[in-house]
Amino acid sequence: MNEIEKLIFNIDIPSDKPASGKILVSEPFLREEYFRHAVVALFDHSDGGSSMGAVLNRQTTIALQNLLPDIETENPIPVFCGGPMSCDRLFFIHALGDIISDSKQLTESLWIGGDFGQITEYVNAGYPLEGYVRFILGYSGWSAGQLEEEIDNRVWAVTSPDSPARILTGSDDSYWHHYVRRLGNRYRGWRFHPANPSAN
Repeated sequence: MNEIEKLIFNIDIPSDKPASGKILVSEPFLREEYFRHAVVALFDHSDGGSSMGAVLNRQTTIALQNLLPDIETENPIPVFCGGPMSCDRLFFIHALGDIISDSKQLTESLWIGGDFGQITEYVNAGYPLEGYVRFILGYSGWSAGQLEEEIDNRVWAVTSPDSPARILTGSDDSYWHHYVRRLGNRYRGWRFHPANPSAN
């Protein structure tokens, strides 16, 4: 972020505290490839400790069928890029709860992981995926205290997730804009800007 952008967008706005199950919304001009206009779900966080999460809105060109040969459905199932770490590791976030054993609960209605055999059976049975399950390759990680420092520097705004039907639906910039709107009027300056400020 250059000095002009800091003056316009990096204003002193109170933010929620990071915690497992919270959502991170990137500031408008974050230029890192994985995090530009990104919305991240936090899977693990401890105060002053390390953090782990995954970008939710960066869809790849990879289909789940390319990764899991046991998937029998013909319609390509999208896979999302969760971040730059362990890009060969597949995660899934879902709203299926106890239907998938060994899942970790993130919020009242959102879980991560669980038995891959059971999620494969769910997919092959033709049950709905949009709004219920999202498959993610790789994750995002922060060393001890790093995420708090970035939040203090207004790199991220912290908020609570939407309903599973919304958080597990959609992608790309429209997804980011939705979460910016949910941040409220304090962040209205994030909503209206050119993708490249030098284009003004």
